[in-house]
Amino acid sequence: MGTVALARCGGRPFGTHLFSVWPGASFAATAFPVRCTPGDNLAIHVAVAQAPPGSALVVDVSGESEYGYVDEILAVAARARGVRGIVLDGCVRDVAAIARCELPVFGAGVAVREARPEAGGSVGDQITMTAAGPVPIAVRRGDWIVADDDGVVCLPRGQVSAIITETMDSITREQEIIDAVCAGESTLDLLGLDPSRVSGWEGGPDARGRRGGARPRALGSRREAPARGAAGDPGRTRLPSRPAVGDSYRD
Repeated sequence: MGTVALARCGGRPFGTHLFSVWPGASFAATAFPVRCTPGDNLAIHVAVAQAPPGSALVVDVSGESEYGYVDEILAVAARARGVRGIVLDGCVRDVAAIARCELPVFGAGVAVREARPEAGGSVGDQITMTAAGPVPIAVRRGDWIVADDDGVVCLPRGQVSAIITETMDSITREQEIIDAVCAGESTLDLLGLDPSRVSGWEGGPDARGRRGGARPRALGSRREAPARGAAGDPGRTRLPSRPAVGDSYRD
């Protein structure tokens, strides 16, 4: 499930300034929070050595972003230790080498200025990451982090199952709309939009009367939709129905 659908259904998006270091990078994993002191990445080195395999490092650089906190050495070490990805609200360096390593890394920019590995920081404690809105997002150990080319979202532990269930329904509804559009139907009709509000609309008064204020056309329910991965639908992936790890996480 992509970050756009998850954010629509309760996932908390990180700031729009974060981007994938290499195209196509993506991961979903439980968070291992890291807090660096400004201009220092010792805490990231400690996190790489200590984080549970299969988790992702989420790094707060304490507002000092203009350093390359993650480099080739850290990326290779993280991948070797089984870390699924790194998200940091600071810069990275050695971009080409990180891409070759194929560790998914999401950051705020690129900086040749090296971070020092000596000052301290913390690992495993709650941190805050800059969000798209005015309030920073708290990230705790055991929250789920999902990242892809569209951005990064956090699924708070305890809400993971509810968000995933709603997201699956949303994806099904969206696919029904796409199928209807491919069959020749209009998004105006499918979504119940009023085109008369747009200057230059040439549909005429009859079209306005049909569409203005109309409800979206009813589409099939999720139960009626073919299962993802079912026969005759080879391009879709079946999603397993099982409890989300984040819902049962304990410190």
